[in-house]
Amino acid sequence: MNYEDLTLKELKEILKERNLKVSGKKAELVQRLLESEKEITKSTEEESSQDEENTDEESTQDEDNSDEDYSEDEYDDDYEDEEFEEWDDFHTSKQKPILDDVTLDALSVRKFQSKKQPKFRRQEWFRYRRLSKTGYRKPKGNDSKMRKNRKYRSPMARVGYGKIASARGLHPSGFEEILVHNEFELDGLDPERQAVRIGSKVGNRKRFRIHDRADNLGLRILNRRRMERKGDLQ
Repeated sequence: MNYEDLTLKELKEILKERNLKVSGKKAELVQRLLESEKEITKSTEEESSQDEENTDEESTQDEDNSDEDYSEDEYDDDYEDEEFEEWDDFHTSKQKPILDDVTLDALSVRKFQSKKQPKFRRQEWFRYRRLSKTGYRKPKGNDSKMRKNRKYRSPMARVGYGKIASARGLHPSGFEEILVHNEFELDGLDPERQAVRIGSKVGNRKRFRIHDRADNLGLRILNRRRMERKGDLQ
């Protein structure tokens, strides 16, 4: 099999089937698959040398039971009329970072802290619908009940609600987010620790280039979009 012609997604699926490491550039994944094939061929050669003695006995047993089994022609005739659907889009798990035990513990602590944290709302969000749709704002005004911490008022965001410092700025998956606006900013990034977030003002033309470049480097894009390549973008 020529692994160079396969896409990065197909290479990762083959590596997952063989329980091999998925992260890295496309050249590293191809080299990893070639090395695994060499190991498989060595093991098969050793097994074949041991099984040569028992081949004669198995062949005689197969000849006796050949009449009871289906032949290849009958098997093809049975399934000739059936139509099978081809599934092109298989679900593949998203790429995960390689983290140490300290960072994993910090992420679990931050997740526990987030569950205990109240939902911060804007002042008088229950009175005006437009305020309920906006984010939190610090209450101002001398007569503000929320600023004075009166009872039954929404809590204010304070320093005490801060999360653990060692997990600050990390994506929930554990990746360090890197904001990029073109494909040249992907050079030098570590696919085992860092993930890419494309800027909101980036157009489709640059976005396609970033997608292709990130796939070749083995980088995960956190805000990847499903877009159709039309015209000269194909």
